Amino acid sequence: MDKTSFIGVILGLVAIGVGMVFKGVSLMALINPAAILIILLGTVASVVIAFPTYEIKKVPKLFGILFKEQNTQDPKEIIAFFSEMADLARKEGLLALEARIQELDDRFLRDGLSLAIDGQTGDYIRDVLHEEIDAMEERHSAGAQIFSQAGTYAPTLGVLGAVIGLIAALSHMDNTEELGHAISAAFVATLLGIFTGYVLWHPFANKLKRKSKRESQLKMMTVEGILSIIEGESPRIIEQKLASYLPAKDRYSLMKEEEDETA
Repeated sequence: MDKTSFIGVILGLVAIGVGMVFKGVSLMALINPAAILIILLGTVASVVIAFPTYEIKKVPKLFGILFKEQNTQDPKEIIAFFSEMADLARKEGLLALEARIQELDDRFLRDGLSLAIDGQTGDYIRDVLHEEIDAMEERHSAGAQIFSQAGTYAPTLGVLGAVIGLIAALSHMDNTEELGHAISAAFVATLLGIFTGYVLWHPFANKLKRKSKRESQLKMMTVEGILSIIEGESPRIIEQKLASYLPAKDRYSLMKEEEDETA
């Protein structure tokens, strides 16, 4: 479970709810079926129009990605794995890696190492794996774009809801009390539009992009590790090369651990 997604949504709801109470506004004002219909159904309609069916079908899966912890390897584990594989390849040859491939759950890594064992050139392997990464990034970008567009449409639909509410309010010009209620209800649509757009949809899109970027970085590490093994580089060189993908603090920590082990 990705706790930050749940915490963020809850904090957003609390901020709006408590803020309204502090301003002396009843939370019951949010229970406005017309505004909810205009914003939520209107946003869904806009997104459905904007994207093809095969992309819309992925929305439930995208919500799963948003609220589930990303199941990715620790970069340090990847570095340790390639260091071990490089040592094995230098001692026994690339064919010695074949037995280890069957144990791997990562299909991308398994396919890349299989190409290496089959004797494909580094350039060919790089092209194949980079094409797969590019295709993955394109798919992820399309998913994030759905939420990004929803975040663009929702505030505008909020303005539309407010206009509709104000039109209704004009029919109560002879009754000050009814006029006040109608104007208040009109701006609930604007509130819902801005809230869903900038507290939900845009942040959701950004989280999908960040998760995609992390996955791409890990796959790029995998590509570099495979190519380094083909070129016969030493485990030490591979560790230094792949460590460049780590944050500076983790990189220096890893290098220090290696120095301590060799001391």
